[in-house]
Amino acid sequence: MTEANYMAQFGARLIANGYSILPIAPGTKKPGRYRSGAWGEFPGWPQYGERCPTDLEVVTWSKWPGAGIGVVCGSVAAVDIDIVVDPDLALKTERLCREHLGDSPALRIGRAPKRLLVYRAATPFKGIKRHPLEVLCAGQQFVAYATHPDTGTPYVWPEEGLADLDIDSLPEITEEQAHAFLEAAMELIPERLRPVRLETGANDKPASGLAQQGTAPAIKSALAWLPNADLDYDSWMRIGMALKGALGEAGADLFATWSAQAGKNEPAFTDKSWASFNPTSIGAGTIYHMAMERGWKPDAALVLDGSVKADPAHPAAGLLAAMSGDDAGETEESDKPSQITVPPAPSPDRLDGVLKLMVDHIVATAIRPQPWLALGASLTALGALMGRKVRTESNLRSNLNVVGIAESGGGKDHARKAIKEIFTQAGFEAHLGGERIASGAGLISALTRQPSSLFQIDEFGRFMANVVDKRRAPKHLSEIWDLFTELATSAGTTFMGAEYADQKERPRQDIIEPCTSVHGVSAPGPFWDALSSGSLQDGSLARFLVFRSEDDIPDRNRRPAPLSELPRSLLKGVKAVAAVGSKSRGNLAQIGSATVRPDPVMVPMNPEALMIFDALDEEMTARQRAALGTDQGAVLARVWENTAKIALIKAVSANPRAPVIRGEDAKWARDLVAHCVGTLVVQAERHIADTDSERNHKRILEIIRKAGKKGIKQRDLTRKCQFLDPKTRRETLQSLLESEQVTGFKVKGSGRPAQFHRVTSGGL
Repeated sequence: MTEANYMAQFGARLIANGYSILPIAPGTKKPGRYRSGAWGEFPGWPQYGERCPTDLEVVTWSKWPGAGIGVVCGSVAAVDIDIVVDPDLALKTERLCREHLGDSPALRIGRAPKRLLVYRAATPFKGIKRHPLEVLCAGQQFVAYATHPDTGTPYVWPEEGLADLDIDSLPEITEEQAHAFLEAAMELIPERLRPVRLETGANDKPASGLAQQGTAPAIKSALAWLPNADLDYDSWMRIGMALKGALGEAGADLFATWSAQAGKNEPAFTDKSWASFNPTSIGAGTIYHMAMERGWKPDAALVLDGSVKADPAHPAAGLLAAMSGDDAGETEESDKPSQITVPPAPSPDRLDGVLKLMVDHIVATAIRPQPWLALGASLTALGALMGRKVRTESNLRSNLNVVGIAESGGGKDHARKAIKEIFTQAGFEAHLGGERIASGAGLISALTRQPSSLFQIDEFGRFMANVVDKRRAPKHLSEIWDLFTELATSAGTTFMGAEYADQKERPRQDIIEPCTSVHGVSAPGPFWDALSSGSLQDGSLARFLVFRSEDDIPDRNRRPAPLSELPRSLLKGVKAVAAVGSKSRGNLAQIGSATVRPDPVMVPMNPEALMIFDALDEEMTARQRAALGTDQGAVLARVWENTAKIALIKAVSANPRAPVIRGEDAKWARDLVAHCVGTLVVQAERHIADTDSERNHKRILEIIRKAGKKGIKQRDLTRKCQFLDPKTRRETLQSLLESEQVTGFKVKGSGRPAQFHRVTSGGL
């Protein structure tokens, strides 16, 4: 039996009546998306609180099988009467609601006697929860038309449904009225239906000596003494905040399991609440204290303080700390574990071989030297030269994607020019792909001509803006980004080209073991503006290592060396890298053919390198499992692979005649990837946005963050935020203050105290 498609029946009518809607996954109460033949999460749904869906979106959703309809709150508010055990009480509460808020014609019944009444909000306000009652508003949604997951029957509108009611016909309410109704309604709720409050003793503070950071075994043991027997909202929030303060994101599953003990639990609301928790002074000590009051006696073998590191540092500890935000250090203002940080870049003193010669030459010839960007560019260049000629034991190749980021005028493009000169003088121009790629077909043609190619792209952010968004980019451009992603994983196999109907005119172009390296440079603004959260989730961005300049405008080199005067040692070294393994290969000329299968030399690892990579593999596997369903999952999946590729390039660079991946190569590659991935995660969190509202929040927050601990004066902040209208600027700043991401304070001067703002502790 085909499930009813409510979106097709009612979607267009709801939009016409003034409601913002979204698709509900069948059999659930939460927003969903239908992709690749299956329903999944819809993380970007809050954007419809700011805008109504377009006609095209509604038409698309109407084709999704079994799509229900949710109404986004904000312009509308809904009173949810979640009373199931007492029908008379549910009806009395409904009558009281009509007396206080108006006689709404929009009554929805899902699982009787539960009911929901819909109103129009005079001004959007934050939802108010008083279990078993709730007023839904800004940032929330309710199901309007769907099949109820418990009853298996459609939701019912006994009087008039929203599809037949213009939004202006609903009674208007204010936040004050909603509060007043809930206060009055709670007087009707008997104690047996009210949530249990998790009372604490006279001293509400954790016992002295109990840390904020805890350990999972100890927290799990303590929680067993704090069952969630339909606790009240404040107690539920307190446990959630304490759990996050104790374990960070690692406590998410534990909180979800604990919260699910209550019959009222709504997984979607639980997940959303967890994401919003930002504890600063509550953690493991609170949970331990409350459990001890109820008789918990921790086992002597349990480690309570999670900040105590009992084991020696793991080889991948720097990377993992950056990924998890775990830092045992304390700040001046808070004992909260610091936010995600970027581990330091590996020292240039650890460079050797041709890689060092190339970086040194690029730096010496630059007017504004950018050593870090020179390193990223050199890795891609050497990777392309040794492409299809070497491999690791796990059959990874030397293809690498790098993007160098620095502000305009900081010399970010010099490395690209220097590499072009090096390749030209060494006789390897054929390995340079075009600086502009006009289509996916053009990219394939270039690789057919030379299957080991380096594509150097200036203004990479603008390039991405034209190819990443499949909804806007023409197909011949959007397929470039898809091909970059596919080619990155095809270096050890055969890339099968597209099939066309006219095979005689357009035969399929297969490329055996292509080695495609990409070196892009961009200013930060255009680069991050071109991306969305989907770029992280689908793994396309995870295949790029982000090299962010440590100095956007470095000091000028007043006497740069001539770009065309290459040191003999560099030219000799570059040619040696390009000839790696040639003695065992026979006909070196054949390597340039896309139709000839190469026989790459296997570069072994010494015992120390093997230990480092085995340890990294174990840790990355654990981190990937913990990050399932998050934006970081795809990034973590490429850490081991990119580390091995860079270690391979460094090893060949150090000894082209008999390369071996040494322990020092593995450590250096591990540290470099840790820095690049940490940079990607932090910068993506700060800059990538899916909506205008989110983008405004992040742009203002970044301006305040750059001011450091001293903060930024209100006047200066206003001047730097002229890209926003005054109302949006004020509302965004107020939101940052209310969410405690930003702190306001006054500084006394000769005149009136000046208003300053700074990012809260841990977010700098």
